[in-house]
Amino acid sequence: MKDRPAEVENRQRVSVIIVTFNAARYLQNCLDSIYRQTYADIEIVIIDGKSTDGTIGIIESNAGKIHFWLSEQDEGIYDAMNKGVKRATGDWLYFLGADDELLPGFSAMVAELKDPSAIYYGNVFAEGAKRNGFLSKYRFAKIGLYHQAMIFPKAVFKKYKYDTRYKISADYALTLKLYGDKNFHFVYIDHTLANFNHEGISGISIDAPFQKAKPLMVLKYFGPVIWARYIVFRLKHQDNPRR
Repeated sequence: MKDRPAEVENRQRVSVIIVTFNAARYLQNCLDSIYRQTYADIEIVIIDGKSTDGTIGIIESNAGKIHFWLSEQDEGIYDAMNKGVKRATGDWLYFLGADDELLPGFSAMVAELKDPSAIYYGNVFAEGAKRNGFLSKYRFAKIGLYHQAMIFPKAVFKKYKYDTRYKISADYALTLKLYGDKNFHFVYIDHTLANFNHEGISGISIDAPFQKAKPLMVLKYFGPVIWARYIVFRLKHQDNPRR
């Protein structure tokens, strides 16, 4: 672990975890967006799935600015994220896609993190527009949050990890569970944290096991009233497997 600079000794450290696989086309831009942040105490953790396209060369050329990196076979995105969590030393954890980029709003958000029992969330810029904003309890259950809109306190991952049964939506499954956990709560702050590339796997594929399990998750963590509203919504949109 690198020593903290004296001027940021009393600041909270934020771990930015990036999972890569054949991401050479995007990774340097992603890293540069982290280097541009004004918040000083950010560590970078990269977990790579044995890329063959030049990704490792980019990681090696940036090694002096990376807290930890590893390249080995994994069992998918969330298995790699769980590995990244184990290597992160931050007080707060944030997950960034290799094809995404941080915006100045990330540093502004980090400066406002205070409550270690809160999952803070803001916005992302995706498909040409600012996305999400504040979510009501019902919208939280129905559509969920962008993963890149959330910053997690380390306490979350002392209790939970990503469920690797869900290959695309394990982050959504975790946030549903966290909503129902009385030890945590969600706090919205109106900052736009990242440019989100909606052409990644989460934007173009369906997580069928998660979609099958979701109604019972909504019932368990949000209660029968929200569940009933969600079921009516789902029945009205049976032609859309993402609902």
